Amino acid sequence: MFGTLRDAFKVEDLRKRIIFTLLMFVVIRIGAAVPIPGIDNALLQELFAKNDLDMLGMLDAFSGGAFQQMTLFALGIVPYINSSIIMNLLTIAIPALEEMQKEGEDGRKKIAKITRYLTIGLAVIQATAISISLKSMFISYDIFSVIVAVGAMTAGTAFLMWIGERITENGIGNGISLIIVVNIVSRIPTGFTMVIDNFRQGNYIQIIAILLLFLTMIIVVVMIQLGERRINVQYAKRVQGRKVYGGQSTHIPLKVNMAGVIPVIFASSILQFPSIITSFIPGDPSGWWQTVLNWINYYDIRGNYGAGALVYFVLVIGFAYFYTAIIFNPFEVANNLKKNGGFILGIRPGRPTVDYLSSILNRMVFIGGTILGLIALAPIIISFITGIQINFGGTSLIIVVGVALDTFKQIESQLVVRHYKGFLNS
Repeated sequence: MFGTLRDAFKVEDLRKRIIFTLLMFVVIRIGAAVPIPGIDNALLQELFAKNDLDMLGMLDAFSGGAFQQMTLFALGIVPYINSSIIMNLLTIAIPALEEMQKEGEDGRKKIAKITRYLTIGLAVIQATAISISLKSMFISYDIFSVIVAVGAMTAGTAFLMWIGERITENGIGNGISLIIVVNIVSRIPTGFTMVIDNFRQGNYIQIIAILLLFLTMIIVVVMIQLGERRINVQYAKRVQGRKVYGGQSTHIPLKVNMAGVIPVIFASSILQFPSIITSFIPGDPSGWWQTVLNWINYYDIRGNYGAGALVYFVLVIGFAYFYTAIIFNPFEVANNLKKNGGFILGIRPGRPTVDYLSSILNRMVFIGGTILGLIALAPIIISFITGIQINFGGTSLIIVVGVALDTFKQIESQLVVRHYKGFLNS
């Protein structure tokens, strides 16, 4: 890892991209500290202290603590993630969008433009819901104060979306994912402080067990991110004129976790919706509606972790299947193999190849999704057993490790490309 960074800094273009990305990180953290006008931070902290608002904990994690301080980037990049989920679903459901996606670069640009507009709309809705539900945080609660707060939070999300696109184009890539990683990592010092405090209180065994758990989780995440099954493919020989083509062997790499960190990001974002619904349609504390809302939240405010954990676990597996189906189509792969004279050893071309690839893919997605879900839930279960509040959850760990691995892969690939260019120019 350090060797890759050292080599990257030796290449001028990559060095500029890395420095640009680091400068954008600084801008993100500065924006996360800019307060929204009209908000009384003391009243806000008192509101958080009096009320159990853990249901918005993931929103605070994705915003790097900006939500709890109610700053410019309070919403973080969550509205963009939600709009991406909606667009992925609509692309499958609406033929016009599906055709647009198949148009190539122009089609993707059109979908990206629609996603941006949808992001702004969702940001306005979410900011309005927060302003209504947390109205006691305002120094003077009136329509003007709400408009200012909604406008500031929406502008912050739009600016973050712009930064993410700039990092993708002018930086080292993975702009949106890196924004989430930076915000999550910014909360690590707070987590270390909590660990030290618990260590001083004499919770030695619990802290050691938690640290070993996180080390194991990191190893497992790396294994499933890098693990793959290679399906051998043989190309038949064909003669065209005086030349012989084909006759070579290759493989189709199927990753254990083909969807990467997308399932946990999507599942976490979906679980923010109940808090928005609660803001507009508050339930009777003793009524069935409030009970339903409590159950489907990531952290159940009544301490019943079972329902929320189960919903989250199912969502992670479901999004793993969903996103894998978007990025890998067995029918297209089988069709391309057949056109080019390729076949999987022991499997007939055509429909048998599709069925074979689908069966392997379904098993691997289930294994990868299940492992992701268990890792995401492990800190919650340990926290429930030990009674120690863990600030850095499994979801955050999966995102940080997964994005870090993917980013370093991109840097390595760019180094390889530039190495070959230098070789050809020499």
